Amino acid sequence: MDAGNTPLAWAACGGHEEVVEILLGRDDIFPSKRNRENRTPLWCAAQNGHEGVVKMLLGRDDVDPDKPDRRGQTPLWCAARNGHEGTVKILLGREEVNPNKASRHGLTPLWCAAKNGYAGVAEILLGRIDINPNKPCGEGRTPLWYAAQAGHEGVAGVLLRRCDVDPNKADNRGQTPLCCAAWNGNDGIVKILLRRGDIDPDKPSDDGRTPLWCATQGGYEGMVRMLLGRSDVNPNIADSRGQTPLCCAAWSGNKRIVKMLLKRGDINPDKPSDDGRTPLWYAARGGYEGVVKILLERSDVNPQKSDNRGITPLWCAASHGHGRVVAVLRAR
Repeated sequence: MDAGNTPLAWAACGGHEEVVEILLGRDDIFPSKRNRENRTPLWCAAQNGHEGVVKMLLGRDDVDPDKPDRRGQTPLWCAARNGHEGTVKILLGREEVNPNKASRHGLTPLWCAAKNGYAGVAEILLGRIDINPNKPCGEGRTPLWYAAQAGHEGVAGVLLRRCDVDPNKADNRGQTPLCCAAWNGNDGIVKILLRRGDIDPDKPSDDGRTPLWCATQGGYEGMVRMLLGRSDVNPNIADSRGQTPLCCAAWSGNKRIVKMLLKRGDINPDKPSDDGRTPLWYAARGGYEGVVKILLERSDVNPQKSDNRGITPLWCAASHGHGRVVAVLRAR
């Protein structure tokens, strides 16, 4: 489809070095002429990783190596997004190329590399002393945040080797990279993040959800074990609705996670949510006989505690037809 490309742009796009060389030898060629998307021949070559063509074009004094298209995407941005390490190196060799220049949507080359899992590109970009490794997009999400979300361990490792990378920097909803990794079940990222001495493993999002809460909600047992192994993780922190990790585990009927949480000496096994529902109430409501039995083994669990509407665990189990749970509760 014709995008208003010149013959030079088409040759650059396809990586045809001989044709590019011939065209650049003509006096009537304008090597920085843009197409309808404001994309130059250099932009086209960089996007496709044609290193030879990129070098040829950069050899011209009348080529701007940092010219963005109408979306604000520079040649470096495109090369980083597509994982073209060699092209990224070549472009970064030019001082006038700004490694922090963001697209119209606020996305930097490093952000693109992190989101797409290109650890090699991220490492090259971080080699520039003027790089800002914490620059977020419009939603407040840093390169590390996106690496954590997507489970790109290689990128996260490269970023966290930098002492100026903030592992606790949250997005606009207050979600940290650790919360994000926990929510998405990325165990490897959680391990890497927890190795950083300056990590806050208990920092909640704006809705009050800590990394432990997220891991519990997702049923990620290994991750829950990792987090509970830290003395600076409070197992009783509730979300904005007052639900603790134990409430979440009980509500989903996850016996193994319930047992893990109850092993912590500082756990409150009877802490209710804002609507007065305890972990036992949630387990009874769901008909999870095994979880109900585990909770009732604790002397600090009150089986008669009702929610804000006066509904007890026994009433709740009976009204939903959970006969076995009713029998267990009546035997207490």
